[in-house]
Amino acid sequence: MSEQLKVPTMAEYMVQGKQPEVLFWVGCAGSFDDRAKKITKAFVKLLNKANVDFAVLGTEESCTGDPAKRAGNEFLFQMQAMTNIEVLNGYEIKKIVTACPHCFNTIKNEYPGLGGNYEIMHHTQFLKSLLEEGRLKVEGGKFKGKRITFHDPCYLGRANGEYEAPRDLLQKLEVELVEMKRCKSRGLCCGAGGAQMFKEPEPGNKDVNVERTEEALETEPKIIAAACPFCNTMMTDGVKAKSAEDSIQVLDVAEMIANAEDL
Repeated sequence: MSEQLKVPTMAEYMVQGKQPEVLFWVGCAGSFDDRAKKITKAFVKLLNKANVDFAVLGTEESCTGDPAKRAGNEFLFQMQAMTNIEVLNGYEIKKIVTACPHCFNTIKNEYPGLGGNYEIMHHTQFLKSLLEEGRLKVEGGKFKGKRITFHDPCYLGRANGEYEAPRDLLQKLEVELVEMKRCKSRGLCCGAGGAQMFKEPEPGNKDVNVERTEEALETEPKIIAAACPFCNTMMTDGVKAKSAEDSIQVLDVAEMIANAEDL
C-alpha cells in the first residue's frame, strides 16, 4: 500500500519554492505505533483522493510535548515546543491538520503562548470541511446499517468542544449510531490522557479502559469508532480484556471512510 501513497515533505516543497495548502502533523503515535500507522495511511489516502496539496515535516517533526507537560515536566515541554515552533515558523506554516487530539490541543492552546500561532484542525473537522466543499465523497459502503458507537476523545470533546464533526462523518457512512450512556460532554476518558498511556495503571478495582469498554459493549456495537490513536489503543486493549476481539472492531473514523468501499 505504501508504494502508492504520495507523502511529500516540507523540505521538498521549500526547494520548489511552494507552500502546501495544509501541513499534516503526523504525531508520535501516527509515526511509530504500528496500529496508529494504519490511521495515518488511511488519512493520507483520503487527502490524496480529495486532491489536497499537503506535506509533512518528516524527520523534522518531534513530539509536541503533550506527555511531558501533562506528566508535570514543564521544562521538557517548553524545549520540545520551542523546537517545533522554530521549524514551523521557519517554513511559514499557517494551517495544520492532525489525527491526534493531543497534538491538536497542544498546538492549538499551548503553542500560541510560546510564539506558535497556527490554524489547526483535527482530521475529522478537516474531512468534514472537504465533504462540505464537495472535494470528498463519503458513502456507506460496507459500513451501511452497521451498529456503531463513538467514543469521544477528551482532548477533542471536553477540552475543545468538538462533538459533531466525527458524528457527522459517521452519519454520512449511513451507520446506525448508538450513543453510550456517558457521551459528548459527559464522556468518560479512555484512561490514556495525562501521559497515563506510557505507564502501568495504579492499583485499583478496574482499569479505566475496561470500564469504558464495558460502557461501549452495552450498546452492542459491531464497531467502536474512535478519533484518537491513544483511545484506539485503550479501547482495543479493553475489547481484548473482555475477549470480544473476534466480534468487535475498534476503528478510527478516517479508516472507516477510507475503507468503506474496500470489500
